[in-house]
Amino acid sequence: MLRIHFTASDVAGVRMAARPDVLWETILSFHRLRDRRGALLYGEWRADTRTRLNGETRLLAALVPSRGYFPDFLTPSEGVQGLDEGLEAMRATPQARLRSELALLGADRAGGRTVPHSLRALAEGGSEPFSRLIGALRSYHRAAIEPYWPHIRARVEAERALRGRALLDGGADELLASLPMFRWRAPVLEADYPVERDLHLDGRGLLLQPSYFCRGTPVVLRDPTLPPVLVYPTSHCEVPSVREPGGSSSLAKLVGNTRSAVLHAIGDGGTTSELARRAGVSLASASQHAGVLREAGLVATLRHGNAVLHTLTPLGAALLGGAQRVAGPSPAPVERLYARNGPVTS
Repeated sequence: MLRIHFTASDVAGVRMAARPDVLWETILSFHRLRDRRGALLYGEWRADTRTRLNGETRLLAALVPSRGYFPDFLTPSEGVQGLDEGLEAMRATPQARLRSELALLGADRAGGRTVPHSLRALAEGGSEPFSRLIGALRSYHRAAIEPYWPHIRARVEAERALRGRALLDGGADELLASLPMFRWRAPVLEADYPVERDLHLDGRGLLLQPSYFCRGTPVVLRDPTLPPVLVYPTSHCEVPSVREPGGSSSLAKLVGNTRSAVLHAIGDGGTTSELARRAGVSLASASQHAGVLREAGLVATLRHGNAVLHTLTPLGAALLGGAQRVAGPSPAPVERLYARNGPVTS
C-alpha cells in the first residue's frame, strides 16, 4: 500500500505537470518494452521500437530492472522541460548520491548494499561511463519515444483537461478523489503498491505527473527528501494511432463551416453537449463531427465514467492557431484552464 499524507498546505499546493516528462516516459517505456502484458495498447509500439534499437538496452537493463527500484537520479524534475535539460540535470548528479542510489539498486537485487559490478565504473563518477549512459538514453529515446511524442502529449493533455474540470467543479479535494486507482480519504491518498510505503509531504505540496507509459501502479521517488512527485497512468483516451497520426484523406474531411465551428468550440476542452451548444448544432451532429476530427488526428476523446471530454491534440491546436492568426485571436489554450487556479499549475 502507498499512503501519501497531506497537511492543509499540501492540499493547497497540489499542482499538475504542464506537459509529459520526457525522462519519466523514457524510463517507464523501458518497463513496457520488456512487459508482455498490454498488447492491445503497446503491441504495435513494441514491435516498431524493437526494429530501431541497436544495443541500447544492455546498459539500461542494468539500471532499470524489470521490477522494483530504479535510481531516482534517472528522472530529475528538469525532464518536464525537455530531453536536453533532463540529461544535463542527470549529469550534474553529485557523486555521493550516485553511489548511494546505485548501492540501493544492488541491495534490492541481492539483499546486500554494494554497487552491482556492471555499474561500478558509473558509481565512481567518471565522465566516460556517464557519457555512455547519456548516449544510450538519447539513442533509446530516439527509437522509443521521439516518433510517438505527439501521441503521448495528446494523452497527457487530455488527462490534464479532465483533472482540470474536477478541480473547477470541486476544488483540490475533488481533483484528488478523481485520480484513477487512488482512494482519497482525507488527509491521506492511498493506492495499491508493491511494498508498504508512507510518504509525508510536510508542507511541500505534490506534483501530479500523468504518464502514458505508467501502467499497473503509480510511481513515487524512493528518496523522501526529494521534491514529491506522483507519476500515475493516464486514463483511457481515444487518440489517433501512434503509427498513423492522421492522413490527407482524413484531413480532407475537415472542409466545411460546421466542422470548423466544432473545432473552434473545443477550446479548453468540452463534452459533446458543450460542443453542440457552443457551435449551435445538434448533439448528434457535434458527436459526428468530433469523431471525424479525432480520426484526422486533431482531437483526443477521453471517456471517464459517463463523461466524454474532447480536447485538441498538438496538431489540432497548431491548425487552429494557424487559422486564427489570419482570422483573429485564438481561444485560450488548454494550459490556461489551470492558470486560472493558481496552485494547480506548474
